[in-house]
Amino acid sequence: MTKRILTTPIRDEDIEDLRVGDVVYLTGHLVTCRDVAHRRLIELGRELPVDVRGGAIFHAGPIVRRLEDGRWEMVSIGPTTSMRMEKFEREFIARTGVKLVVGKGGMGPETEAACREHKALHAIFPGGCAVLAATQVEEIERAEWTDLGMPETLWVNRVREFGPLIISIDTQGNNLIERNKADFRSRREAALARIHEQVRFIK
Repeated sequence: MTKRILTTPIRDEDIEDLRVGDVVYLTGHLVTCRDVAHRRLIELGRELPVDVRGGAIFHAGPIVRRLEDGRWEMVSIGPTTSMRMEKFEREFIARTGVKLVVGKGGMGPETEAACREHKALHAIFPGGCAVLAATQVEEIERAEWTDLGMPETLWVNRVREFGPLIISIDTQGNNLIERNKADFRSRREAALARIHEQVRFIK
């Protein structure tokens, strides 16, 4: 199977054929952006100091090291639970034009709606791979809103084949995590019955 690589800036036609469960990789720019940055934009009305139209953001709080020459080095960059941003993401996507939101776990109906309305995606980066992810950051080009502290700073990263990224919400608003939940619930009673047959003697 051909390795699917998205390159920023991402166009509608680059992603409209992707479906939940597909695996992609990202080359270009990836900006870390989580709770407080979302709040500043949505609740305080402050414009992002980074243009992410056609771009990608990562719900992540990385560990970054300052080098002797003044540049920054990515040490570890693991995903933050995306659901923490659910109440902001619909408006965030609408206002910024971001095309790819990456994080941990799924997101809900507000993000589904935004992905339908604006042709965007949410993707899951596997947990436990933060050090591996750091090796896929070629350079930290700049840092914005550093007053928020290291985890909440907007780190503008240049990445190459960053991933794997599992599409969890596609441009049609299909939601992989919610689909899986429904599937698991439908099989729950039968699974419990089979387990009970094996352990019913335990009091």
